[in-house]
Amino acid sequence: MRGGASPDPDHGIAMIQPPLLQLTDISKSFGAIRALRSAQFELRAGEIHALAGENGAGKSTLMNIIDGILRPDSGEIRIDGQAVQIDSPAAAQRLGIGFVHQEIALCGDVSVAENIFMPQTAQSRRKLMGGAELIARAAEVLAPLAEIDPRLPADHLSISQQQLVEIAKALTLDCRILILDEPTAALTEHEAQKLFAIMRGLAAKGIGIIYISHRMAEIFGTCDRVTVMRDGQHIRTDRTADITPADVVNAMVGRKLDTLYPPKMTGDRGPEILRVEGLTDRRFRDVSFALHRGEILGFGGLIGAGRSEIARGITRLEGDARGRIWLEAQEVAFRDYADCISRGIVYLSEDRKGDGVFLDLSIAANISALDLSKVAGRFGVIDPARETAQAWRIGKSLRLKAASMAQRVASLSGGNQQKVALAKLLAVEPKVIFLDEPTRGVDVGAKAEIHAILRGLADSGVGIVVISSELPELIGLCDRVLVVSEGCITGALSGPDLTETNIMTLAAPGALASAGTGT
Repeated sequence: MRGGASPDPDHGIAMIQPPLLQLTDISKSFGAIRALRSAQFELRAGEIHALAGENGAGKSTLMNIIDGILRPDSGEIRIDGQAVQIDSPAAAQRLGIGFVHQEIALCGDVSVAENIFMPQTAQSRRKLMGGAELIARAAEVLAPLAEIDPRLPADHLSISQQQLVEIAKALTLDCRILILDEPTAALTEHEAQKLFAIMRGLAAKGIGIIYISHRMAEIFGTCDRVTVMRDGQHIRTDRTADITPADVVNAMVGRKLDTLYPPKMTGDRGPEILRVEGLTDRRFRDVSFALHRGEILGFGGLIGAGRSEIARGITRLEGDARGRIWLEAQEVAFRDYADCISRGIVYLSEDRKGDGVFLDLSIAANISALDLSKVAGRFGVIDPARETAQAWRIGKSLRLKAASMAQRVASLSGGNQQKVALAKLLAVEPKVIFLDEPTRGVDVGAKAEIHAILRGLADSGVGIVVISSELPELIGLCDRVLVVSEGCITGALSGPDLTETNIMTLAAPGALASAGTGT
């Protein structure tokens, strides 16, 4: 417990002060779906309290109620022991509640500074706020987090920088209760550590922080207590010092989860399915590697090292990379991404909601989007029956959970949205799939399912390349990992050499290629 908070009642000492925030018997339904069932949650002043649960467990609904985005059907909310009504985000702000959402919602065409102070600007009676004043104040807020020019338009920033701007915006609200929803999903380890230091400083001042994360290392390394939700209900609340990550995972999924990762490839690698030689562009140079049938190949390294750019360069999604590429021993030259798709090479973006799926379209329409010819009837018109049948067939193979294939993708959990994005790629019967952060923002149960799906695809002969910032995922899932630093492959790791220490050593700027070649 940080910040001089009240003694812990779990150890027999009565609290002197009421909880900073207390939710009792909160229920919420959306039609026939019961999102929350008598949910409970308590936050003390000066603590960092983790909220864990699978996607669909009710975490977001509960946080949206705290932030005034949703109204509960029943139950009570108290702040400092006093019952309150929170009927809008503005009301939540007046009560000292700040919320950093997982989904980035910056205004891309205005400056970083304007984004950071947008809530204050909206409430100010001044018609104009001084540009120099705004920029100086924004630079001061950003300084502990990152070196970001506050004059830049927000859409000029990387995803990780945009996430840091969202966090900076919340820090300006002078809140007493801060909700952070998967704040490190797009951050480097260095950026995440800066955020944790800021969180500890805020907690020391008596601010209560609700920290939503699927990453057990962050929960147990940063948080005082953890509450687990499942099926819209409170399951357990414990001090992190008193339980293990396995206890939390088992409580989240309602069963013992033996392993997140399927068995790795056994026996010899198959023949090469993809070979790249000397690929060079503005953000990477002289990239050479081979992908074999039956293996899952990982791309590791720091965010910004060039991992995604290499994949997007190969698939012609950005840049104008020069080099040689062989697909199934035949040299190929791709004109654009459509040409890649027609040859069987596809890419899954790290930005699921921005580039991976069409949120407002049905599941069936999403899955058929890359190749409409497979669901076309007479005169090239889409046949709804064919489209639905294709969606059911591929969705079933991925264990996609949905009421119907006509359901809008926006209504699905993060894990099921990711399965739709993957199903869209599988509909074109690909030979090689590049997956950029394939499990970002999905819960542990969905992660295990996605990992099993990827291993099954590899076993069936599909070439799989996984780009991930989670070292345990690279080590647990991939047969071999290529480490990228400053646009170059600095080494290849496999077997007993595939460790976090070796990956980070090779990922460091200026690292030498000391762990073999890309083949």
